[in-house]
Amino acid sequence: MSDEIINRVANSALEVFDLEDYYTHGVRAQIDLSQWLWEGFVLKEKEFRAALNSYDWSGHQNQLVALYCSTDAIVPAWAYILVTTYLSPFASKIVQGTLEDLETALYQEVLPKIDYSTYQDKAVILKGCSKKPVPMSAYISAVQYLQKYAKSIMYGEACSAVPLYKSKK
Repeated sequence: MSDEIINRVANSALEVFDLEDYYTHGVRAQIDLSQWLWEGFVLKEKEFRAALNSYDWSGHQNQLVALYCSTDAIVPAWAYILVTTYLSPFASKIVQGTLEDLETALYQEVLPKIDYSTYQDKAVILKGCSKKPVPMSAYISAVQYLQKYAKSIMYGEACSAVPLYKSKK
């Protein structure tokens, strides 16, 4: 009997689809519009515009930015758009929402560009545990793309994958 350890996972026909491989690199930032609202709740247009004009936007050079309001203030749409006009010469990406909304937007850009045909008729593991912030929406989008090609799809790690889909072919 041999004492050699054989990695059956490495020798299997399983293909791993790891969303971290498609993570958009760059510094993420959030800008809270409440900082420019009177007492955090009321938008006074003249003061709001003055605050935006005096803000140093260059600190967001090449950043991926999420614009949000941390208070229950009713912020008009034009306020987010106005902030964007100041920010867009510096930031590489701007979304309205949370950092998770930002991640969702980034994955929505990259996932449609992937050639999923390489997973044709293969058993695929949609890798679970990630070190980077991968939103659930990215997993949902990825499985929809993979399902068109894969023979089967599992979620997790090879040692403990949960079956999700099996082709009816």
